[in-house]
Amino acid sequence: MKTKNSKNPKVNIITLGCSKNLVDSEVLADQLTGNEFEVSHETDDPADIVIVNTCGFIDLAKEESINTILQYADAKTNGIIEKLYVTGCLSQRYKDNLEKEIPEVDAYFGTLDLPFLLEELGADYKHELIGERKFLTTPAHYAYLKISEGCNRTCSFCAIPLMRGKHVSKPIENIVQEAKNLVKNGVKEIMLIAQELTYYGLDIYKKRALADLLYKLNEVEGLHWIRLHYAYPHKFPLEIIDAVRDCERVCNYLDMPLQHISDPVLERMRRNTTKEETYQLIKNIREKMPDIALRTTMLVGFPGETDKDIEELIAFIEEMRFERLGVFQYSHEEGTSGYLLEDNVSEEVKAERAALVMEAQEEISFELNQQKIGKTFKVLFDRKDGEHFVGRTEYDSPEVDNEVMVDATNQYVRIGDFANVKITEATEFDLYGEVV
Repeated sequence: MKTKNSKNPKVNIITLGCSKNLVDSEVLADQLTGNEFEVSHETDDPADIVIVNTCGFIDLAKEESINTILQYADAKTNGIIEKLYVTGCLSQRYKDNLEKEIPEVDAYFGTLDLPFLLEELGADYKHELIGERKFLTTPAHYAYLKISEGCNRTCSFCAIPLMRGKHVSKPIENIVQEAKNLVKNGVKEIMLIAQELTYYGLDIYKKRALADLLYKLNEVEGLHWIRLHYAYPHKFPLEIIDAVRDCERVCNYLDMPLQHISDPVLERMRRNTTKEETYQLIKNIREKMPDIALRTTMLVGFPGETDKDIEELIAFIEEMRFERLGVFQYSHEEGTSGYLLEDNVSEEVKAERAALVMEAQEEISFELNQQKIGKTFKVLFDRKDGEHFVGRTEYDSPEVDNEVMVDATNQYVRIGDFANVKITEATEFDLYGEVV
């Protein structure tokens, strides 16, 4: 494809939503770069073409996606850009509606339509670039690595299967090669991501194979940290914890969204687990690895949730003392089985319940962080922010977890490097320390 103003078209990719979308944007950017396009990510520099990679997970995400599309539609109308394309989850789910409501967009594409988007741009789909990710939207020293696509779970609140389809695992050898390629380009930490990590391998190996994958990745020279995101609690394979314990490169960290603890709520959510099973699972994990950091996510305001359910949830959080915890407010998503239920918890009550959950977690996080004072941790430094170098321990993932702050006025570390830091001060979500 040629534009009026440039021999090599300039493309600006805008990414909304989760880390899985970031990976999709990076793959798109590599394909376009391989076709001699000039590609940038979320830049203010002039561009001929803008591609918006959308999120359609919950109401707030959909609103942000639509507002972003409208912003660039105005830019096209005003002659600032020549072409506007939309891809990703929102486009997959609402393509027909979007075409009617925002006709300024040149074309809409779904989550699996990369070859068609490239064709529209006059670019070839280069199979030799698969797994050769060089364009990273993250700092150069860490990257997200998607090990599967789609989800076979039937959680009643979740629209992801509508947008991403059924679970499809990548072969172990392909993932290992992609990890090697990332390391070759300077990556020291990879976050393994999927809609559901523990389902990995069932489709191609006829067994849960995440532990096998971890042992293989642990052999990749130059890779320092491997982190696990988005595990499902039902039938959780405990051999994963054995692999975390055995593999020196795998961080003592597990992200496992539990969503709730009340049995009636779990049943309506179609989580296929119970309060008793959840308690036992956490006990089993911590018995195998007492020093593991457990991150979880809770969902409040689901149809039929009562004050008693929230009291039960907060009591559970206070007893389990999760190292990391986030909370979402329920969004009534058409096409899900939960949409058939009456959305009978008001937005105000949802917000109040979310605040109560986070208030409980803040106290826990503060107490756990106070226990770190005087201890020394290996820290990977991500950036410089004002008068501080900002990094993370192996117990913390980028953007969602605690950060370690080192005074940049009297100490020096290199971004992307590791250093040992002695913690001298702690707040609810930040640690302060000195390089030793």
